[in-house]
Amino acid sequence: METLSRHDTALTGMVAAVVDLTCGDPVELIDHITELERLKNAAAAAQARLTVELRQVRETEARADGRNVKRVPVSVAGEIGLARHESPHRASTLVGLAAVLTSEMPTTMAAFTAGEISEWHATVLARETACLSKAHRALVDAELGPKLAELSTRQVAAEARKLAYELDPHSVIARIGQAEADRNVTIRPAPDCMTRVSALLPVAQGVAAYAALTAAADTARAAGDERSKNQVMADTLVGRVTGEEEAGEVDIEIQLVITDEALLGGSETPARVNDHGPIPATIARGLAADAIGNNRAWVRRLYVRPGSGQLVAMESSRRRFPKGMKTFIKARDEVCRTPWCGAPIRHIDHITPVHAGGTTSLTNGQGLCERCNQLKEHPGWRHSLQPDGTSTIRTPTGHRYRSRPPDLPHEPAFLPFLVDLRFSRPAA
Repeated sequence: METLSRHDTALTGMVAAVVDLTCGDPVELIDHITELERLKNAAAAAQARLTVELRQVRETEARADGRNVKRVPVSVAGEIGLARHESPHRASTLVGLAAVLTSEMPTTMAAFTAGEISEWHATVLARETACLSKAHRALVDAELGPKLAELSTRQVAAEARKLAYELDPHSVIARIGQAEADRNVTIRPAPDCMTRVSALLPVAQGVAAYAALTAAADTARAAGDERSKNQVMADTLVGRVTGEEEAGEVDIEIQLVITDEALLGGSETPARVNDHGPIPATIARGLAADAIGNNRAWVRRLYVRPGSGQLVAMESSRRRFPKGMKTFIKARDEVCRTPWCGAPIRHIDHITPVHAGGTTSLTNGQGLCERCNQLKEHPGWRHSLQPDGTSTIRTPTGHRYRSRPPDLPHEPAFLPFLVDLRFSRPAA
């Protein structure tokens, strides 16, 4: 904490040297905010240049060791993500952006370095010209670079797309075809015990799907349905995707982690829905009551230490984690254990490898996404287990980052277990 305090003091001093943080004049306040925005942008540009330098150093090291240079960007992205408190996916984008700006888009980089445009402005322009050759991208850079400070990000994207199509229509069409191969569906938590399911679709399919939902809502409303148009569209989407007549009748299969006291109404300790996050105990009891009432609930116990949210030890003599232990680790970690990653768990892995004496246990197990599990096998990366149960990630530079699983829902004392409810309609 002393190191962090010194850093905080130094950063505050640097900012205070640029602007007066105590002035009360509105004109000066706006001027200072503008200055800080330029400073923030210029700092991001400096990060981009340092990122490129780090990548060059790592590539030189890889060549000297006879390793595949193509693997370097993945490792560098891991380092950058931890240093910037970003997910590995976001860090990978930043590494690629830095390389493009410094080698192919000098005008844009100059505006970025001067603090005239944001990192997002630069990202949009680089993204919209990704399908072009270096020569064509340079032409777009020269054309739009001087104007970027005056354009919104939407205008940047539109102008870049227009120029890209004029310069190389075949590449733009090919990119659209590739984009269709990247169609996907994602889910993420939303406020107030809601969740947001998004689909990235080809334009024709997306418009057709939305039009069908709109038509269904208009028909229902015309027939006297009292739900709002948006409510009907949402319910129709759920019904058509799940095959049920009513949205509330969907076949549910989720993991609800809740304490026994909260389940029985003696406590308001929040529960947790895996892949979503905390929810109020009242909402959790409602879900559980509905599932139990329809004979659609299975109960498991997750034993934790009294007064804490840490699972008690569980070990196996196997090299691989057995199914039950995987379930417990997923319930405990919820998302990838790498700090600031937040991606869904895809692999259960040993913190300390078995060949190094690590055990197959809850303490020595961690949930990782596919990218982070592969990253830990790169040269210079090492995960180690600490006596308090946390893990330490050591990067090739020697920097260390601590990772601790989030506490499970628990009562203050004397209640040493949790109940894991799995909702699923039994097979016919």
